[in-house]
Amino acid sequence: MNNPEAVQFSAVIVVLLLLFFYGGTFFISTRIGKKKENADGYMTAGNKIGFGISAASMTATWIWASSMYASATSGYTYGISGPIHYGLWGALMILFIYPFGKRIRAVAPRAHTLAEVMHARHGRSSQLMLAGSNVVGSLISLMSNFIAGGVLISMLSPFNFIQGVLAVASGVLLYTLWSGFRASVLTDFVQVMAMLGAVAILVPFIFFAAGFPAAFETGAGNLTPQQSNFFSSEAFLGQGAPYIAAVLAYAIGNQTIAQRLFAVREDLIKPTFITATIGYGAMVIGVGMLGVLALYLGFEPTGGDMNNLIPEMAASYLPGVLLALFFIMIVGALSSTADSDLAALSSIMMADVYGQNVAGKAKADPKKMLLVGRASMVVATALAVCFASLQLNILDLLVFVGALWGALVFPVLASFYWKKVTNKAFTTAVLVALAVFIPVRFELIPINNVTGLLIELFSVIGIGVVLGLMSFGFFGLRVAKIIGVVAILVSAPFVFGFLRDYTTLSASLIAYAVSTLVCYLMSFRSTMEFDFSVIAERTGNFDVESSASATPRTTNHPGGK
Repeated sequence: MNNPEAVQFSAVIVVLLLLFFYGGTFFISTRIGKKKENADGYMTAGNKIGFGISAASMTATWIWASSMYASATSGYTYGISGPIHYGLWGALMILFIYPFGKRIRAVAPRAHTLAEVMHARHGRSSQLMLAGSNVVGSLISLMSNFIAGGVLISMLSPFNFIQGVLAVASGVLLYTLWSGFRASVLTDFVQVMAMLGAVAILVPFIFFAAGFPAAFETGAGNLTPQQSNFFSSEAFLGQGAPYIAAVLAYAIGNQTIAQRLFAVREDLIKPTFITATIGYGAMVIGVGMLGVLALYLGFEPTGGDMNNLIPEMAASYLPGVLLALFFIMIVGALSSTADSDLAALSSIMMADVYGQNVAGKAKADPKKMLLVGRASMVVATALAVCFASLQLNILDLLVFVGALWGALVFPVLASFYWKKVTNKAFTTAVLVALAVFIPVRFELIPINNVTGLLIELFSVIGIGVVLGLMSFGFFGLRVAKIIGVVAILVSAPFVFGFLRDYTTLSASLIAYAVSTLVCYLMSFRSTMEFDFSVIAERTGNFDVESSASATPRTTNHPGGK
């Protein structure tokens, strides 16, 4: 069918909407700003954020414009089960963070980044490896959110894509630069409330405006048998399974999540993550159903670009007032994650690069740390704007970054529980896993009987590792081992001779399997008996004033690394 005629805003209306949103967030940022900012408050807001703000911030950070676009893309590509496979597994991964989060906070109650904890646990190479992966991940996240903003503005106004990217990037940088992490979490609260209200109004309106429920009867012929099957194997293998692996890695390796974990009051970790799980699932699955609706309608995004799907659906079926609400919703969603990425990047550069490796913790100057953090935000924004001009597929970016982080999951988690893990084991495991992941993911090696069999063998092990890690946080090591072994035995008959054709899923599973095997084999004979209590002594406040008002400042523990 021909797409309905889309509504567009004038340039003046778009400018006013952007001024309304970013002017409001900047006003909030100035109200919470401090005349004499301290470095620790800029990174983690004093480790004492309450339930309402922390739950809203976690939800808003996990719900970004990219997740809305990608959920709709999944619905359009895989049919009725697509948004479920995107939103449900993403929501459950938030839930799976909290038992690990409780352990991480118990070991490092006043840390700023996971990489900082890895420095205390292992040393410099493990720290920089985790910090470097987060810099790359946050830049890709920034880029994808700027892409979403550029597409939205170019679709709904006379402005072009690059002008839209620049407008969004400037607005996010404006209010985040002022107060850092505090600006991010407090504006998140406003943004997530607006998003929840907008989704509750807009999604049902678009459905009924498009002819629901009759459209689902007349358009059934537009779907393939797999797209119309709620239990589609194609949807699970193409979207669900790779995303399970990807978001587990996001949950453990992503500094934007870790930063909120270190910021929330320790006794509020569980309710915060449970609330964010529910909020994320409801909102992202709801928006993703617009992709399913577009599939039934035979709606075709301009140029076949899936990034255009959600903006064009909204512009085609919403009246002007509700389209303005939709505009604010998407801008809020992308801004809530983009500001989190900027705050995460600044904390990495402040704590891990300058605080630990340039000046040294004992000699770090909090004023210089603030300068480093703010300069990092400016540079990261400029780089993300440049990369956004490439207009890459958002769903592919998310799965790729998540799989890349999969190489880190077992070494990071094992480092918080197992005394025998060494720095050499951590570093080697990650590097070997990446060396195997990249050629499989990009099909740089020929897939024949031998290589195909090896890929499937490691994929089977990866399935056991992923399910074992998921169960470990809640049920302990014994149950995790049982579930991991059972998962390997049950999945093996279905994997061999089959999974080699699904390179995205295979590469993700291989990253988990290889890093786990190498880390374990290099550690189980180790004589190291690491004392986890020293991590709290090696991490903590950089700013003398914040230390005086909270916990006494400590220097590096004299023990070896």
